[in-house]
Amino acid sequence: MSSLKESIKKFVRLLLPFSLQKMHGAQVFMRRTTFFEDGLATVHNCDFIKTPRFREAYAKGKATGSWLGANVRWRVHVACWVAKQVVDLEGDFIECGVNRGGLSRAIYDYAELAVRQKTFYLLDTFCGLSPKYINEQELKNGIRPGGYSECYEDVLATFKPFQNVKIIRGTVPDTLPEVPASKIAYLSIDMNCVEPEISALRYFWGKIVRGGMVLLDDYGFEGHSCQKTAFDEFASAHDFEILSLPTGQGLIVKK
Repeated sequence: MSSLKESIKKFVRLLLPFSLQKMHGAQVFMRRTTFFEDGLATVHNCDFIKTPRFREAYAKGKATGSWLGANVRWRVHVACWVAKQVVDLEGDFIECGVNRGGLSRAIYDYAELAVRQKTFYLLDTFCGLSPKYINEQELKNGIRPGGYSECYEDVLATFKPFQNVKIIRGTVPDTLPEVPASKIAYLSIDMNCVEPEISALRYFWGKIVRGGMVLLDDYGFEGHSCQKTAFDEFASAHDFEILSLPTGQGLIVKK
């Protein structure tokens, strides 16, 4: 017994300096942190969130009541940047998974879609996830039907001033044929479960123009492994790679 105690003490003495070093490093990191939000902490420059253009667009998005009161500025920044890169390409914009429209409202201003000859299609149930398309593994991962309040009328009101925004209510993939766009420059996918998401990518892939981009919201988040697996398999079959971002998003650029 005494030899066992001595072995444990020896192990603790060896481990303790390393543990203290890790704790010290974490404390230093937290003191230097410039951004800590939405699961992302960093010491990098994030001045983009202070620019008037982004702040105004984000404020309009947040005013819709989206994001359940959380701040998701870096994720919205990524979406705004992507939209701005492709706005001069031929093709329309599509967002599958809209909820209250926070992301699409921010993008609309940031990419100046009001003065562009494009249609922005917004597809959602506007009342949460349908049990019809949640598989057994996703249920085990904690994905549940519903999860979002009824918001269809609010979204209609938000986008009523904009004639080039078309709102399509219903479950994806059922509503995909209601999108008449023949060319697509921007596609955002955020529906929290695999069947609607991979169906949307498969349906629209052939219509995405060269240089067009696809933004996947759930790609790197824990609990959404089914989506990541399906998207990775699609990417492999079509000979491209998905850029995994520290925000949890995934980015595809059509060759």
